[in-house]
Amino acid sequence: MSTLTVPLTGTGSLTRLALRRDRVMMPIWAVVVGGMVASGVGSIQALYDTPAARAQVAGAMSGNSSLRALYGPVFDDSVGGLVAWRFGVFSATLAAVMSLIIVVRHTREEEETGRQEMLSSAVVGRRAPLTATLLAALLANTLVALIITAGLAGQGAGGALALGLAVGGTGMLFATMAAIVAQLTESARLAKGLTAGVLGTAFLLRAAGDSGKADGSSVLTWLSPIGWAEHVRPYDGERWWVLLLIGAAVLVQAGIAYALTNRRDVGMSFLPTRPGPAEGRLATAGALAWRLQRGGLLGWSIGFLVAGIAFGGMASGAADIVGDNEQAREIFERMGGQSALESAFLAAMIGMFGMIAALYAVGSVLRLNGEETSGRAEPILANAVGRVRWAAGHLVIAFAGAALIMLLSGVGLSLTYGKDLGPILGACLVQLPAIWTLAGVAVLFHGAFPKAAVAGWAAAGICLVIGWIGPALNLPQSVLNLSPFGHLPKLPGQDMAWTPVLALTALAVALVAAGLAGLRRRDLMAS
Repeated sequence: MSTLTVPLTGTGSLTRLALRRDRVMMPIWAVVVGGMVASGVGSIQALYDTPAARAQVAGAMSGNSSLRALYGPVFDDSVGGLVAWRFGVFSATLAAVMSLIIVVRHTREEEETGRQEMLSSAVVGRRAPLTATLLAALLANTLVALIITAGLAGQGAGGALALGLAVGGTGMLFATMAAIVAQLTESARLAKGLTAGVLGTAFLLRAAGDSGKADGSSVLTWLSPIGWAEHVRPYDGERWWVLLLIGAAVLVQAGIAYALTNRRDVGMSFLPTRPGPAEGRLATAGALAWRLQRGGLLGWSIGFLVAGIAFGGMASGAADIVGDNEQAREIFERMGGQSALESAFLAAMIGMFGMIAALYAVGSVLRLNGEETSGRAEPILANAVGRVRWAAGHLVIAFAGAALIMLLSGVGLSLTYGKDLGPILGACLVQLPAIWTLAGVAVLFHGAFPKAAVAGWAAAGICLVIGWIGPALNLPQSVLNLSPFGHLPKLPGQDMAWTPVLALTALAVALVAAGLAGLRRRDLMAS
């Protein structure tokens, strides 16, 4: 057997294993990311049904620096061009998130739980695990690219293919980046956090660059991998050579990842965590939970504050953005209530903040699942620490952290909107019962059905899709009400309704109580 094939022995079996483990997660991610872009064709055609309307909105969007920071500049006013503008940046970002989760899950997480060591004791080459992981990520991003290309093909095959490749290529760029970070760090949590930090920095660089220049020519935009996807310019004389830049970055990062693999033992890292006794402020289960989750909460807090500042600046110009387009006005009113357009815009944005904050809450709750499956919870519970007390530390951070980031988003909105802080903060806090309900669903699944804990993510993701795409597709209210956010009053602008707020709060309490009861009765999960 040649020396080239020995390091890759077992790649096929490991790839099949990875695909089997992610047979639900990967298709859901691909359909959500790709389907979001494909569904944009119908909404753009319904909103702007004439070339004049599309040209008008393209000019208005390009002239608004806050909108450019959020979505990027508009390069073309065709239906395909507006879809690429509206969904390109976010789909590329979501593809990056999907890819980093896949890669860290099948590299550092496998080593952290000890499964990789057992697999490596068989006939498995040194490079086989990383190769299988990158092949799984490549398949997921290829599926995303195919869905986008098929969904937009009717608007022009060239532009559809360019957008699909740009989104999929961005996903692979962050997949190879995560493969490097996973070998530098000792924990899957830190690997995800660092890669997500790079992704957040890339998004902010692109936003700053696009905010400053309407043609996307800023140096800051070119410094961002998210900006590279934007510079492919689907439906505007596609720049195919930018895809070569993305491909080159993928190959270079993959080469670095393989080089690190050859110099590292299984389970080891180049930046090991400094050990130390749990003394002083780390002597309690709650303090340990805070230590484990404080970095994530800090990142979410900064992100929500910055996003609030960006959207607050857009609210006062909401009427100019919508113009005379009745369809756009109706969408904002469906999302934000039948009120003045500025208030409806603010209510819609606050509702989006709430749905995204639910992702933080669910992820924070499911940290319990990770601590348990990794074996770190067992030695804690072997001492004089009850299960409810152990779980309570993480739940306090999840539920109180959600309140904190929503308050910070309200502060950011108020800073740039220039109106009274009180009503905006009140509108942000009204989102909490729905956020807590979805967090309660995650607690229930972890406590009573731990092997199906991923369903907590599915519930939050479905509510996000319903709230984001439902109003644009004019879905019936009965479908919108499947999400707890569909029952909340649309503030500011509407009258306060306490009944749904109190009912959802009671439901959240019941879900948490049921989840904790299940946790007390069942056995701990093994890694």
